[in-house]
Amino acid sequence: MTVRWGIAVDCTDAGRLAAFWREALGYVDAPVPEGYASREEWLARWEVPPEEWNDSAYLVDPEGAGPSLSFLKVPEPKVVKNRLHIDIKAGGRDQPQDVRWPKVTETVQRLLNAGASVVEEYSTGGVPDHVTMADPEGNEFCVV
Repeated sequence: MTVRWGIAVDCTDAGRLAAFWREALGYVDAPVPEGYASREEWLARWEVPPEEWNDSAYLVDPEGAGPSLSFLKVPEPKVVKNRLHIDIKAGGRDQPQDVRWPKVTETVQRLLNAGASVVEEYSTGGVPDHVTMADPEGNEFCVV
């Protein structure tokens, strides 16, 4: 049995957060649901008021391998640490450190430019291992 799954992210600005994760993961906007000419037509079918049409955004892996991502507006901001987070596997721990770490730092810089912030850099035995970052709304994720 194949299980299709996705990740839903509560946020205060769905469009902004989707734009960040589109850049971070190389994802694309989800296609319009089958049978509808536009996402607006689909939203109207489900009786979503037009003033709420920008309260969500949907991304998919263009290769179809990763989970879908849904960004859903909620009234309250994030206040505590995530219980679940995304790991961006930029370097691959199976690679030599001199190959792996430059890939990690390059990805960290790209994500800083896209609006993320560094929370903490971790080392093991004095050797850099991974970087915990936060997306524009403070959701933690790691670059390994």
